[in-house]
Amino acid sequence: MKISHKFDGGRIQVLACEQADDIRVNIDKDSNADFRQWFYFRLHGVKDKDCVVKFMNAADCSYVEGWQDYDVCASTDRHDWFRLPTDFDGKVMSVEFNTDTDDIYLAYFAPYSFDRHLDLLAFAQYSPLTEVINLGETVDGRDFDMLKIEQPDSDDDKLNVWLTARQHPGETMAEWFMEGFIESLLDADNPTSRALLQQCRFYLVPNMNPDGAYRGNLRTNAAGANLNREWKEPSLEKSPEVFLVRQKMHTEGVDMFLDVHGDEAIPYNFVAGCEGNPNYDERLKNLEEVFKSAYFTATPEFQDVHKYDLDEPGKGDLRLATNYVGQTFSCLAYTLEMPFKDNHDLPDEEYGWSPERCKKLGEDTLVALLNTVPAVLANPGESS
Repeated sequence: MKISHKFDGGRIQVLACEQADDIRVNIDKDSNADFRQWFYFRLHGVKDKDCVVKFMNAADCSYVEGWQDYDVCASTDRHDWFRLPTDFDGKVMSVEFNTDTDDIYLAYFAPYSFDRHLDLLAFAQYSPLTEVINLGETVDGRDFDMLKIEQPDSDDDKLNVWLTARQHPGETMAEWFMEGFIESLLDADNPTSRALLQQCRFYLVPNMNPDGAYRGNLRTNAAGANLNREWKEPSLEKSPEVFLVRQKMHTEGVDMFLDVHGDEAIPYNFVAGCEGNPNYDERLKNLEEVFKSAYFTATPEFQDVHKYDLDEPGKGDLRLATNYVGQTFSCLAYTLEMPFKDNHDLPDEEYGWSPERCKKLGEDTLVALLNTVPAVLANPGESS
């Protein structure tokens, strides 16, 4: 048997791999940072063997509560990702399985490779509505791109809608979400998309952290920066990804903003807003309520009971993307969180929260946005 991880997004430390019933690994920390939770590796030579994989340092990971009721993502073809039940005794997390294939891949969540990211950009560019914009380079020198999607005859009166995803690279569900969102937005036969594009132009960053994604990091870029703590004072040296997106926002303006993430512990889909910002007022509160009501109507996958504690007035952290954008542009700004585990409102024992469900939530978000647009048009902020 053999464990390997030297591929796009791979990460693990191998301790023992001689006996099928005693395979031991450690979850590795991010490159240049101390976060640890993401893993993705190939286990070879396991056909018809009763395997037991033990994650020996599970209790030392960044979000230990994430292992409660968690099932490992697994695949034998790297396309279809199913779940394997785990046992966590407070120290070690174990998973047992038997497969009729030579190889099996295990991951914290279904991976989204850099190649697939490039494929998504390539798909989008074939639409006459799309402009692929190169913003610059990442710390590691990778191309850093965004999509601008609008009707060719767009005028300046349209709303500027921004979506960013995967500031934390291990939250791969965020780019699966973006794939579904983009495919649906560019579907010429989708009446929701057509209606939205009559009123909005879209600025989409499907992967804010290409370096961290490729390196197999959970939360940081190649320089060890947590990008969602860099928005107040980004730099080209430490956090060029945030610096470049923020610069573009100030050039183009923002009327609505959604930052897409995944949460390790909470097994539901929910949003976090700007109630702690100094400029938070009744107008912004009402816009948030309109969006949440529209989301409830769009999909039963969304709920507003299980979520983060609300920030105290005036104590919002402006280092976070949602708070910075909401404060700077006085606009509707939300963080969307999806689970690593499953949506406990609509559980799926075989697949859990899956890439397919992420994509469908991306599609449904178009409906929520469309039903929020009238309220934003009636209550404009400071888009530039």
